[in-house]
Amino acid sequence: MRAEPPAWAPGPAQAAALLEEAADLLVLHRDFAAAVERCEAGCDSLGPGPGPGPGPGHESFAEVKCSLCVVGIQALAEMNRWREVLSWVLQYYHVPEHLPPKVLELCILLYSKVREPQVMLEVGSSWLGSPANQRLPEFGSLLELYLAQVLLPLGRFGAAEELVRGCSALDSERRLQLLGTIGDSRSRWARREEETRPGAEERQDPATETLLGVLSQKLLTMLTLLRRALRSMSNHFYLLPYKKMLLATFLLYLVVVRLDPASPTSLPFIYKLVQLFRQAWAAVLSPIHRPPIRD
Repeated sequence: MRAEPPAWAPGPAQAAALLEEAADLLVLHRDFAAAVERCEAGCDSLGPGPGPGPGPGHESFAEVKCSLCVVGIQALAEMNRWREVLSWVLQYYHVPEHLPPKVLELCILLYSKVREPQVMLEVGSSWLGSPANQRLPEFGSLLELYLAQVLLPLGRFGAAEELVRGCSALDSERRLQLLGTIGDSRSRWARREEETRPGAEERQDPATETLLGVLSQKLLTMLTLLRRALRSMSNHFYLLPYKKMLLATFLLYLVVVRLDPASPTSLPFIYKLVQLFRQAWAAVLSPIHRPPIRD
């Protein structure tokens, strides 16, 4: 069993030692659970810290804490515990606006990779909306990352345009470029929706109607020939069962045109042909009268 880490004096020195140990556990020993434990111990040892603003010890404090969270995020991801990442880092930074740029970037990339970008919607919006963060040199790159990995994949084009137009940290040229990118993404999204719309089956109707028309014409031709034959045989036709004869003709027609009853597309054909058959049957019999029965 691994020995417990020594009890260091609280402060950045203890946190830095725990950070080094956590990095070794992550990279060399691949003991991810132990690495997370060291990161948690390091963050706890830092306490509330020297405050949010710059001051003595603030830079080293913030850097060590950020590095501990980066190692912890990687270790959690290695254990497939990525769902815990955001809540895990927020327990040390409390609000999204206080997340370091590197931690926010890593979270956006992680949740985008696992196809859960919606997790970062509110966090990213809060961070980018902070006036203090808009003065950071990393703000522009994080804004573009948030657009590309969160808003645009989710189809939030209105929110993306509002964010870009309201961002004072962007110059006019870069703002126009980003708005153009949003417009292109909106167009691609609309095309994909059009291609996958449920009405795709309806777009097959013209071809269906064309084929049905050809089949109907063939059926009418066959029934016309049959009608002529019936007229010439009217004196003897009453000896045959009408419906059985025409039904056999209709079934023979289905065999000739080779409709596949197992195919879903054949069902509308069969239904419409049955209706057409009934109409043709009425038309065939209407002028034909059975001869009077002789005494």
